[in-house]
Amino acid sequence: MLIIKTAWGGKSLNTDFRPPSAGPYVSLKDETPEQKQKRAEATGHYYRLMVDHVRMVLKDIKRVIPDYDEKQGYEVAGFVWLQGWNDAVDGTTYPKLKDGQGNQFARYSEWLADFIRDVRKDLSAPQMPFVIGVMGVGGLNASTNALPFREAMAAPASYPEFKGNVVAVQTAPFWDEPLGLISKKLEQVRSKKAVLAKQAEAGKLTKEAAAQEARKFEDDLISPAEKALWNRGASNAGFHYLGCAKTFALMGKAFAEALLPLQKP
Repeated sequence: MLIIKTAWGGKSLNTDFRPPSAGPYVSLKDETPEQKQKRAEATGHYYRLMVDHVRMVLKDIKRVIPDYDEKQGYEVAGFVWLQGWNDAVDGTTYPKLKDGQGNQFARYSEWLADFIRDVRKDLSAPQMPFVIGVMGVGGLNASTNALPFREAMAAPASYPEFKGNVVAVQTAPFWDEPLGLISKKLEQVRSKKAVLAKQAEAGKLTKEAAAQEARKFEDDLISPAEKALWNRGASNAGFHYLGCAKTFALMGKAFAEALLPLQKP
């Protein structure tokens, strides 16, 4: 088994990974000629990089798998898509709708469906099983703003044309809730430090007093056990699932188990 990974952080489906079938990005706000040119150059750039990289690897599999048997050949057995944050927080591309007017992220569903069709075409794998890793940042108790995006992201799996070869896997259950709670406390600490820093700048506190008060606030809010858990289990921000290895391991296992039933007998 060969897993070909293409991953660049901070990228959107609406622009960076925009598939060819979605057409050019049309901004909903006025842009200068320079902004339009920059957007045109960025549109689909990472989609093309992804396809080119996969093709490059498949063209010379022996480079990474020295004992690969060319006579045996290979099968493109599946594709996993795990992304979402940059689209979910993009209020320009997906403006809020008035109540009862549908899902503001409906266009994401359209573009993801285009993505699935295009990547199958470009990799010459028309029935390639496809797993949508539905964004689960914040877990099952995430803000209600996350729910419409998750719904839109999972939607293509229910399209009749994708029946039996596209599946959506919810990743929210794999969010580490204890680490998530500590993350919220750390955010309170950062806010407190910012307030104290401003007070120190204004001469209301000495820098030493501000630092001492910040340490006390943190120690009162976060226990030694919580600090140890954070240092052991987290390595990044919330939009990267806190960098929790357990979370990613569980997601990967779920994606693999979702792909298996989609394989040909």
